Parts: sequence; C-alpha cells; structure tokens
Amino acid sequence: MKIYKIAIVGAGPAGYFAAQALQNLATEEISFTIDMIERLPTPWGLVRSGVAPDHPKIKSVSKVFEKVATTDGFRLFANVEMGSDVTVEQLKERYDAVVIATGSAIGKKLGIPGEDLPGSISAARFVPWYNAHPDFKDEAINLNTEQAVVIGAGNVAMDVGRMLALEPSELDPTDTADHAISALKASAIRNVVISARRGAEDAAFTAPELRELPKLEHTNVIINRKDIDDAFARVGDSIEKETKSNLDAMALIADKEATSHDRTLTFQFLSTPIEIKGNGKVEEVIFKRTGSDKTFSIKCGLVITAIGYEAASLEGIPYEKGRVVNVDGYVADNLYVVGWAKRGPSGVIGTNKSDAADVMNLLISKLDQPKGKGDVTEIISHNKVVTQLHWQSINDAEIAAGEPLGKPRRKAVSREELLNLGAL
Repeated sequence: MKIYKIAIVGAGPAGYFAAQALQNLATEEISFTIDMIERLPTPWGLVRSGVAPDHPKIKSVSKVFEKVATTDGFRLFANVEMGSDVTVEQLKERYDAVVIATGSAIGKKLGIPGEDLPGSISAARFVPWYNAHPDFKDEAINLNTEQAVVIGAGNVAMDVGRMLALEPSELDPTDTADHAISALKASAIRNVVISARRGAEDAAFTAPELRELPKLEHTNVIINRKDIDDAFARVGDSIEKETKSNLDAMALIADKEATSHDRTLTFQFLSTPIEIKGNGKVEEVIFKRTGSDKTFSIKCGLVITAIGYEAASLEGIPYEKGRVVNVDGYVADNLYVVGWAKRGPSGVIGTNKSDAADVMNLLISKLDQPKGKGDVTEIISHNKVVTQLHWQSINDAEIAAGEPLGKPRRKAVSREELLNLGAL
C-alpha cells in the first residue's frame, strides 16, 4: 500500500472537493493523508463568507465538507498564514503534492475616474462585511444615502443589490453579521440600481436567482419589458437554453403587476459607467449608453462594483490575469491548482466538484514513489492552530448562540472571539 501525503491550501469549496476526490480515488494499492491549510480561523470559504445569508439552502453543502473533514487521514490547520507561518516551497519539500485552492478574493476595478472616492467600494469588501468575515468587520459602508448603484451583471451583483434593497428585518432569521443587520436597519437606502454594461441576453445572472426576486415582500423589483424584448430580438432563433431561461425569468419580473413598496430594486442594461463624480465622496455616476454617444447620470451616495475577482498572489506561484498559471490544473513540479484560482471566478459552487475531480485524476497520474518527508507540523511555530476539533467547538457554539434567536447560527466576527470559542 502506497500512502501519499497531500497538502491543500485553502479550505473553501474547491479545497474540500479536491479532498473528497482524493478520498474517493483511494484503492487497496494507494491512499492519501490530506492536510488542509487555511488562513482564517474558520473553514468553508465562500460558503461561510460569500453566499448570501438569505439563501441558506446553498450553505447546506457544508454537510459534505464536514463528512470529508471527519474521514480518516484528513487534518485541518486553520489560522495558518501562507508566507509568514509556512511557505509553498516548504510544503512542496514535505508533501507528495501541493494543491492551491485559495480562490479569488480581490475585486476587479472599473478603471474609471472617481472610482477611489469614499462611497465607492468593491463587492469583495461589502459581501464579506455582511457575512461576518473577520478581516472586513470594521469596513466603513456609507448607507446614509437614498440611492445606491451596483455595477455588474452576475449573481454577486444581484446578491449585493438584494441585500441593500430588502427590508432588513427579513435578515433577522439568517446568519447575517449582527453589525450588518444593525447598519442595514439604520440605512437610508430605498432605491437600488443594478447596472449592466451589456444587454440582458449577456447577463451572467442565473435563472433560479432571478426567480427568487419577485418573492421579496417589501421591495418593488423593476425590469423594463423593452430590454427583454430587444434582447430576444438580438439573439433570434439561435438562442441557447440557458439564455432563454434567464430571459424568461426576467420577463416574468417585467410583466409582474406593479407594487408600491417603499423600497425599489431596478435593473438597467446597456449602460457603461465612465466616471464617478463627487466632492470628496460619491455623489453621481455618469453612464454612456453602450454602443452610442448618449450619456446619462444617476445621483447616489454608494457605488458597489461586482465585475469579477482576481486571486491574491502567493510567493513562489506564477500568476497571470488574476489566476494561477496552469495547464489543466498542473502548475509545475508537484504543484497543482483547483477552483477559482485555477480558472478564474466562474461557475457556481458545484462547478468546483467536477473541476477538482479532473485535477486530482491528473495529480494521481503524475505521482511517483511517496516521499514521506515530514509535514506542516514541523513548520508552524505558533500554538493557535485551529484543528477540526477546535472548529467543531466554534461551530457548535455559533449554532447554540443562534438557536434562541431563531437563526441557523450567530457568527462570531473577530479572530479573538473565534479562537476563544475554539478554546485556543
């Protein structure tokens, strides 16, 4: 029996699906011990700090992660920072293979004047703020404005728009961060515009997400029927199934009987942002009608961009265009990459499963004799490592704290609080 040591850097969906694939590929001839290394004191990545809290069904995939984590041969090393606590080179020396699964956490920029004004932020800061990510708990989000603009045409933009436009009491039974619920309840925002550069047919929203919008009980959701008709006309008979499903979902919103709530979420298409204006803070966004010279503006005090993500670089790994340079997941030597760090921020959580399985098959095909040269425990010098047992204590405490409030959990936000809950 050959036993191979694999290190996975990143405890998000891609990392867990890679570990699951290895566990499933074990045979009587080969098996794997898996050490998963995570920068935060908590695992699960975007399932914990990215998925909108009012969509709890998506978070149920965490049950899969927990099954992976409690399988023999798996160890969690959370609260371990790559670079300062351990390097990629140190892992490569000690493990038969190292898998990078760090995702993409840096928001892409528009590259237009005024983008750095106070009141202009990336969804990469806003989403983890309301999801209780320790690094973003002190973000200053200006909600003291009647109108906000969200720039982007994917599900992240839709999540951000919805979180700003819904009645905040709808978040009471969710695991939204306490500080975010308080801030949203005090928010002056009543109108939110989601703005897409291209037409409705090119939007990257998914139909299930769109179909959820009319269920908002206290928010008017507005899509112009002409935008949908024009989109159908542009694609013609060659329309793809997914595009048709999207446009049909948007048409249902456009045709829905008008409501008269205090809060409104409006979609606009074919609108390219060219400048953000304001005297010391965001006051207005200037748009150009895509494909024409016509411009128009929207007054607002908050702009959130959701136009994609890039991977944060790690020393010793080649990056290009916001992702790790790779060929089908293979980087070099005994180094591999999966998930968003491999292919860029695309697909849904489940997309990472088949992606990881393909890369792990490739990894196994390249394995030689096991090295057996130690592991990460020889390298980490501090005593605040969050193991699976520590995480279980944190998890149980959060769930217990949420129960009397009717929440799935009440998240601890600061690193100190998380480590205390883990008895560290």
